[in-house]
Amino acid sequence: MATKASRAAARVMISPAVLLLLGWMIVPLALTLYFSFLRYNLLMPGMEEFTGWDNYSYFLSDPAFTAALTNTLLLVGGVLLITTVGGVLLGLLLDQPFWGQGIVRILVIAPFFVMPTVSALVWKNMFMNPVNGLFAHAFKALGLAPYDFLSQAPLLSIIGIVSWQWLPFATLILLTALQSLDQDQLEAAEMDGASALSRFWYIMLPHLARSITVVILIQTIFLLSVFAEILVTTNGGPGTASTNLTYLIYMQSLLQFDVGMGSAGGVVAIILANIVAIFLMRMIGKNLEA
Repeated sequence: MATKASRAAARVMISPAVLLLLGWMIVPLALTLYFSFLRYNLLMPGMEEFTGWDNYSYFLSDPAFTAALTNTLLLVGGVLLITTVGGVLLGLLLDQPFWGQGIVRILVIAPFFVMPTVSALVWKNMFMNPVNGLFAHAFKALGLAPYDFLSQAPLLSIIGIVSWQWLPFATLILLTALQSLDQDQLEAAEMDGASALSRFWYIMLPHLARSITVVILIQTIFLLSVFAEILVTTNGGPGTASTNLTYLIYMQSLLQFDVGMGSAGGVVAIILANIVAIFLMRMIGKNLEA
């Protein structure tokens, strides 16, 4: 009886938080679904009308949607590749004993605590500026013409900025995994004549597999909604060269004031994000069972 009473008391105590969380999620989602079936433009108040699936049809058939979806996949894939490979390499480096190891680890992890807007501004004005940026000065010192990264390679520039932000996260997770590796296995393999590459491929990499999967899952969830870096640096341009789904929805809703179209895009983005999340969760489940 005491157990049942304590469980009932726990449910009562936690119910306000659960209701608040559900309201925080369900109410915006319900309103988004509702607006997605309306022709609703903020510049024409009182002119709303039900249009059925027209907003979805227009959004999915818009050439900008195809470009935004492609850019989103390239952005996520590029950042995951850079941060995963770079995180493994940095983790291996930081796992070695050397003087000033603690300071170096702090410096490597520090970019993760910089706000995306601040990070984008620093990269745009201090590094990638074609006139006064550090890269421009480096090109001039080598006798080369300065390169305007944000106009000539906008998507690659965004990938580089976002990778710089997320590389410390991957490094921290993978470094922790490396430190949990049994050193006796490595010493035994070394005594048996295994090369450094063989030890990494057959011992370290299988040990890192679960951590790599977790890094991919967590980063993918956040990378699907990259926005601040694009807004601050390229505004989705030139044209739609660096527009992802999140920025396309922003343009439809807040720049063109088409709430109906933007809401339809938001629903499409939610569906795509859930498909990716389900796929990754299944991949993690199989990895953890192995």
